[in-house]
Amino acid sequence: MSQLSEWSDPGLADRLASVRAGVDDACRAAGRSSEEITLIVVTKFHPAELVAALAELGVRDVGENRHQEAQAKAEALAELDLNWHFVGQLQTKKARQAARYAHAIHSIDRERLVDSLTELERPIEAFLQVNMTDDLGRGGVAPADLEALAERALGNPSLVLRGVMAVAPLDEPPARAFERLAGYSERVRAIAPEASAISAGMTHDYAEAIAAGATHLRIGSAITGNRPAPL
Repeated sequence: MSQLSEWSDPGLADRLASVRAGVDDACRAAGRSSEEITLIVVTKFHPAELVAALAELGVRDVGENRHQEAQAKAEALAELDLNWHFVGQLQTKKARQAARYAHAIHSIDRERLVDSLTELERPIEAFLQVNMTDDLGRGGVAPADLEALAERALGNPSLVLRGVMAVAPLDEPPARAFERLAGYSERVRAIAPEASAISAGMTHDYAEAIAAGATHLRIGSAITGNRPAPL
């Protein structure tokens, strides 16, 4: 991963404050407390220096969706004691490597991936990603297979099943999509009552996600600014 010797973004603090204020407003509108929300800042393609600047602003939860980039940043910033959330599609053969730095994996979507995450050095928080589309090629478990995947995850002592995760489809109003996701969450909680977390909501739809019960938001460009070219 390339590093920038001199990095600065004078607008970072303002953008972070704006999103935090937006989260507060959305929580009030939904009759919820903002303390229920974990704000994960997704820093894809941005340098480690930006993550360090976010840490200085009080950010503790950082999201990445490419293993190689995430691993490099986590190693470079190990002294900051951040919670790294892996939010992208994860290859089975890379899963154990990701588990060395990840606090949570939000994209558990198949039994083979669950099985590859056994006998880890420390437990990993697991979110089951649900495919909200009819495209079988998209990431996520099919809703019909959700309970079976939850049972598989519960049988793995290296995983702490936290709940469900999804991305709202582009061709569906996000409020309706997140309402469906809340229903999937209820199905998982029928098996594992403690797995009540919902990872949903990004830059353009986090208010709708909060209204539907999201507990973990994955927000990138609204905070980090436009993504630079891939590292």
